[in-house]
Amino acid sequence: MSISLIGRSIQESATLKLNQTFAILKAKGEPVIHLGGGEPKSKAPIDAITAITAHLNTGEVRYAPVDGTIEMKKAIIRYTMEHYRRQVEPENVIASSGAKQALMVALQAILDPQDEVIYTAPYWVSYPEMVKLCGAVPVAVTPEDGTFTPRLQDIEQNVTSYTKAIIINSPNNPSGAVYPETFIAEIVDFCERKGIYLIMDDIYHLLVYGGKKVVNPFDYVKDFTENSKLIIINGISKAYAMTGFRIGWAIANKDLIKVMANIQGHQTSGPSVLLQKAAIGAINGVQSSINSLRTTLENNRKVLVEQLNAFNGVHLLPPDGTFYAFADFSAYDKDSTRLSQFLLDKVRVLTMPGKEFGMDGYLRLSFCGGIKDIIEGIERMKWAIDPDAPNELYIGERKLVRDWN
Repeated sequence: MSISLIGRSIQESATLKLNQTFAILKAKGEPVIHLGGGEPKSKAPIDAITAITAHLNTGEVRYAPVDGTIEMKKAIIRYTMEHYRRQVEPENVIASSGAKQALMVALQAILDPQDEVIYTAPYWVSYPEMVKLCGAVPVAVTPEDGTFTPRLQDIEQNVTSYTKAIIINSPNNPSGAVYPETFIAEIVDFCERKGIYLIMDDIYHLLVYGGKKVVNPFDYVKDFTENSKLIIINGISKAYAMTGFRIGWAIANKDLIKVMANIQGHQTSGPSVLLQKAAIGAINGVQSSINSLRTTLENNRKVLVEQLNAFNGVHLLPPDGTFYAFADFSAYDKDSTRLSQFLLDKVRVLTMPGKEFGMDGYLRLSFCGGIKDIIEGIERMKWAIDPDAPNELYIGERKLVRDWN
């Protein structure tokens, strides 16, 4: 069988594979705990459900414009004004089947083969694969000061004549780091001066804790013409807990949005009218569900941080946003893939290997589940890898005896 060079270069999504593993084990009745997930457990806002139901009852479920309905664009414009204090026009907006598609068509619209895209480590697992799908070259930049916060000088050292775009994800998946105002101001200015596209992946920007604030990149933009290189990516999956609805969007200059719409039109056509109705309902409806989710996540975050801080040998920089913690387990095993598989095999706890995010020795642990799962999951992990743990552990009525060192 003949497979393309790009096809052979693309790896399976590690996060989606983990979800599949969880579903299989759960269906078998295994006492599995999922600490690797990226999906809030709260229900979709009632306004979203009401809106989609009302439209479904009409029976008029037809094709949508490739870049989103006018009603959807108005909701995104309203959202942008509320959260970014920037008035944009419908021609600056494209609605897509998830923020992932919005990002993908943006990359396809700007990249040529051999162009380079810079992003900071730790990074979302799909960035390098999406860049490779465009025939371009992914370039990961790891902060040199041992933190999860990038510095402009770290990025500048990796910029070449082939650099076409820089992706910034704050709050960051997987670390939960919220990048400081000074860095956002510097990177906006740098990209404008160098003519490099700046892609802001803001999918978690409403999920921040402890009084932290996400910096608005529009505050530092000088060029609002059609030469603007700023692209904002967002969607309803995380803050509205609507992962399965698959509606996201991009804000960019009108010429770029037109090209993105052309590409999307040949890929999938417009996003589902039904799902756009739900997204409109969520954005225009009562926003209390976001506050409720944020409160729940902040409580879960506190518990997870406490549990990890009591875990000998584990180093953690507490997350300020998202619903992930990125903990250093290298004292136990520098091979995070092996450690993650070991925890799954021995105590049925799913974690995400840090290697998938560009930093081996770490595990990404999610706190978007329940507190009971967080506490029991960390307890099982301690028992599996801490040499000072008791020799026996009960999972339900099943007694496990540790027969390894």
